[in-house]
Amino acid sequence: MSFFKKLKEKISGQAESVTAKFKQGLTKTRGAFEKVEDLVRRYKRIDEEFYEELEEILISADVGVNTVLQLVDELRNEARKRKIENAAELQPVLSEKLVGLLQEKDEDISLNIEDGRMNVILFVGVNGVGKTTTIGKMAHLFKNQGKKVVLAAGDTFRAGAIEQLEVWGQRVGVDVVKQHQGSDPAAVIFDGIHAARKKNADILLCDTAGRLQNKANLMEELAKINRIIEREIPGAPHETLLVLDGTTGQNALSQAKAFGESTNISGIVLTKLDGTAKGGIVIAIRNELHIPVKFVGLGEKMDDLQPFDAEQFVHALFADSIEKDTAK
Repeated sequence: MSFFKKLKEKISGQAESVTAKFKQGLTKTRGAFEKVEDLVRRYKRIDEEFYEELEEILISADVGVNTVLQLVDELRNEARKRKIENAAELQPVLSEKLVGLLQEKDEDISLNIEDGRMNVILFVGVNGVGKTTTIGKMAHLFKNQGKKVVLAAGDTFRAGAIEQLEVWGQRVGVDVVKQHQGSDPAAVIFDGIHAARKKNADILLCDTAGRLQNKANLMEELAKINRIIEREIPGAPHETLLVLDGTTGQNALSQAKAFGESTNISGIVLTKLDGTAKGGIVIAIRNELHIPVKFVGLGEKMDDLQPFDAEQFVHALFADSIEKDTAK
C-alpha cells in the first residue's frame, strides 16, 4: 500500500471538520506544493535535473535550504534503495518523509495539561505575530472543554495590548487580570496566579511583551516572570509557547532561534497560515530547531486555532495528488 493510501486511511478516521480546516487553511501553501505534481508529470523518469528542480520548488515554499538539502538527499537514497525510477512513485515517498520530519514517531505534541492542578501557559513572541489573538482563541478552546480559564495581561509595554486582551476576555467569557500600561509585567503575572487560585481556575494563560529589538531587556523580563511563576507554582510554567507569524517565512525561523537561545520554549504556535504560501516554514522550524509545533492558526474564526497534526498538514498539501492516487 502506498503512503498516500495509508495517509488517506488515517485521515478518514478523524473528524471531517478538522480535515476541512487544514485543507482550507493551507490553500495558498498547497498552491506552492502543487508544483511538485507538475514536476512529476513533466519528468516521468527521475534524473539529476528532476532533483534540482524539486529543490527549487521546496525552497520557494520556504521549507528552508538546510532542510531541503537533507530531504532531497534522503529521497535520492530511498529511490536507490527501492529502485524507484518513475517520478510519480517518488511523490508518496516525499510525503512520507515530510510527515517524519514534522513529527518524530510516537512523539506526544499535546499540551502539558493535567487535571487537579492550575496549569500555567506562558506566551512569548514579537509584537504583531498574533499572540494576543492566539491567547483568546486558546481560552475559547479550553472553555469549550469545560475548563475554568483566567488571562493575565502581562504585555504592559505595547499600547492597546491590555485592552485587546480584555476584549478577548469579554468575547470568550473569561476573567482578565490587568494593571495599567507600563506596570511591571511580573507583578501582573503574580496577581494573575493569585486571582486564578481564588477562582480555582484550571488554566492561567499569560501574555508577555515582544520587544525582540531590545532583546536583553526582554529576556531579563521573561526570566523575572519565570522566577515568579516557579516560586509561586513549583514546576510551572507548564508550557512556554512561542507564537510565530507564518506569513513571515524565514524571518519566523530567525525569531524562533533568537527566543530559543534565551528562553526554554516547549512548543510553537504558527499563526496566519491561511494568509500565506510560506507554510513550508513549519517543516524548517521543526527540523532545524527540534521544537514541536503544537498549534496552527488556519483562519480568523474563533475555532480556527487547531492542534497541529503532521498527517493532516501533509494530506492538505498533497490533497489532489492523494485523491488521484487513491482513486486508481
